[in-house]
Amino acid sequence: MSIINENDTIERQNEKLLQIAQSLMRRVEQKNDQSGLAYQQFERAALLETQVRERTRELERTLDLLQESNAQLEQANAETERTRSNLTEAIETIDEGFALFDPDEKLVLFNSRFCRDISDIKDHLVEGLTFANYVELVSQSDHLAIPEGETQADWAKRRLSRHSLDHVVFNVRLMWNRWLQISEHRTARGGTVILQTDVTEMMRSEREERDKMLDQQARILQATLDHLNQGVCIFDHNNRLVGWNKTMNRILSLSPKPSIHGLPFADLLQKIESDLTFHGDFDPDRLLKWANRRTRRGRIAFEVTRGDFQTLSIFGQEMPDRGFVISFTDVTSEREAARALSKMNETLERGVIERTEELGEALAEAERANASKSRFVAAASHDLLQPLSAAKLFMSSLSDQLQDDGALAVLGKAQNALLGVENIIEALLDISKLDAGKAVFDMRAVPLAAVLSPLRDELTPVARAKGLDLTIVDSSLHVVSDPGYLRRILQNLIGNAVKYTPTGRVIVGVRRNGGSARVEVWDTGPGIADNDRATIFQEFARLDQHKSNDGLGLGLAIVERAAKGLGHDLSLWSRVGHGSCFSLNMPLASSKQPDGLPLPKVSADWGNALDGMIVLLVENDMPLANAMSMMIESHGAEVLLAQSASDALDLLGEIQLVPDVLLLDYQLGSGPSGIDLYRELFMRYGEVPAAVISADRSRELQQACGDLSLRLLTKPVDKEKLLRFLSGVRCLEGPYTVLAGQ
Repeated sequence: MSIINENDTIERQNEKLLQIAQSLMRRVEQKNDQSGLAYQQFERAALLETQVRERTRELERTLDLLQESNAQLEQANAETERTRSNLTEAIETIDEGFALFDPDEKLVLFNSRFCRDISDIKDHLVEGLTFANYVELVSQSDHLAIPEGETQADWAKRRLSRHSLDHVVFNVRLMWNRWLQISEHRTARGGTVILQTDVTEMMRSEREERDKMLDQQARILQATLDHLNQGVCIFDHNNRLVGWNKTMNRILSLSPKPSIHGLPFADLLQKIESDLTFHGDFDPDRLLKWANRRTRRGRIAFEVTRGDFQTLSIFGQEMPDRGFVISFTDVTSEREAARALSKMNETLERGVIERTEELGEALAEAERANASKSRFVAAASHDLLQPLSAAKLFMSSLSDQLQDDGALAVLGKAQNALLGVENIIEALLDISKLDAGKAVFDMRAVPLAAVLSPLRDELTPVARAKGLDLTIVDSSLHVVSDPGYLRRILQNLIGNAVKYTPTGRVIVGVRRNGGSARVEVWDTGPGIADNDRATIFQEFARLDQHKSNDGLGLGLAIVERAAKGLGHDLSLWSRVGHGSCFSLNMPLASSKQPDGLPLPKVSADWGNALDGMIVLLVENDMPLANAMSMMIESHGAEVLLAQSASDALDLLGEIQLVPDVLLLDYQLGSGPSGIDLYRELFMRYGEVPAAVISADRSRELQQACGDLSLRLLTKPVDKEKLLRFLSGVRCLEGPYTVLAGQ
């Protein structure tokens, strides 16, 4: 236990130590005992005195430091007081009301202007007031103008919700049309600074400017409405009339403005209902229900009549503020015009229907006439081909028997004449098919060289005989076209160039034109005038009828129709006195491989190539049948002749013999056709080589023959083609077959 109480002051401790030292000294002086114990006590007292002195000095130094700290604290307090005084003076100089809440939401500082305009809560503003209590005081102030439909509690709740933001600025309306702008900011330490600014003058000025602007806009709107041809009524969200234009006054004969301004829609409708007649589904009750709807209104449109002469179109639409606008448009003249137009349209429609019926009848008559013409041409051509085929075969057989050169020359001329007749018939058939739209085009890759080379060999002697220089330039291009029609087109173009060019030359060449090839036929002939260019493509049209050139003028008609059917562009350039150029543009083929284009055949000496062959010929045209029989038998074959399908079946049944080959005419009169006969023979005797002979070049017949693996030979029958077919069968077949039992 210490003899010194540390809680005593330094002076008290020093005083106790001195008393202790004096007591010890007295005890030492009173005793004369020189024993070691007394001396030790003396030494201990001396040591204690020394420690007391050191402790006294330490206490003195501590006291000095404490006094220095107290001096610094007093100085700091003075500085703080001066700073607070300066801050108070500073915020007092601010024109706005100022308040500071600490992070604990307690009021720590505010100036005299804070809540100056809410004077009934001024005395309640003290340091330590919480922010929530401050808001409650303001919400209960008599100076606060609470918005309509809102309670003091609602206002306080809305104010506290804004307090959650770090920065917010808003206006508060006070009584007597005064305004405060509240600016609230969060400090770095989480406190809150509130600034209150009196913006009454600014708000009043803005309102005055806004009122002036609204007045000006109202005048502009009224002037605009007054210039509209439509009558316009504007109703507010309470369905009261707040605006209308002069046209509305004129249409509905409304009273002067002061007397009807603010008039409810129902009252206005009642005033004008007796003068209006509603049409369709709309009636006054439905219109009133639309105006009284509390939910969103849709657009409406309907028509009414006023009296017996005026028609009004009415349109209604809701505005953003839940008001609505209704417009009245006088459409009397439009409806009268529409009625007149409707009557006129009915009259025109009747006229158009009558005219259409007349044109339909005329078109049908023209189509019947055209079809009749096509059928006549086809039938006539078919009937002409029958005797022509017979004549050609008879002459062919005769040429094998004649030895006299003079007779052979006459026979050659006769054959050339028949060839000319055949060409004319072929041209008539082509035009008939092209006009009727029944032409069948076999589009494939065609090498131009395979078309141009034979034409060079065919027409060069003709050109040389006239003293013309014919040059056909070779081409390696392949085009997409029908090889037969392409040859006919180019043959006609080159042949015409040679025929109608008196002197000079004819040049034929091919130019690559992007993805197409253009064949050009140039000549140095007389040229074609502009007004004759359409004429030359008509049937039987010739520009030089006074000349004796052969031909009926069908070549270019076929060229023009065939090019159109093939989709090839045909063009003409010509200059009178200098020459012409016909050009044909065709798409290039993707492959350069020729697609089986037939090459010209050379006549052969057939001799007895058909020796021992039995041929069944079914042909109902006896002259042609006799000619074919004579020609076939002249080369060693035996011909079984029948005129109909029934005759052929009876003949084979009688002789019990299966022929080596069948030659069947397609059209055998009123009985079964050649194809029907082949099917019957196939069922009886199995597969026998056969060919169908016909002047019909239709796609349907070609397809039917292809399905049955039949060869199709077209009339007039070409001797070389017929003999090649028969000799081909002869090479594949052995001797004839006798039916069982013979």
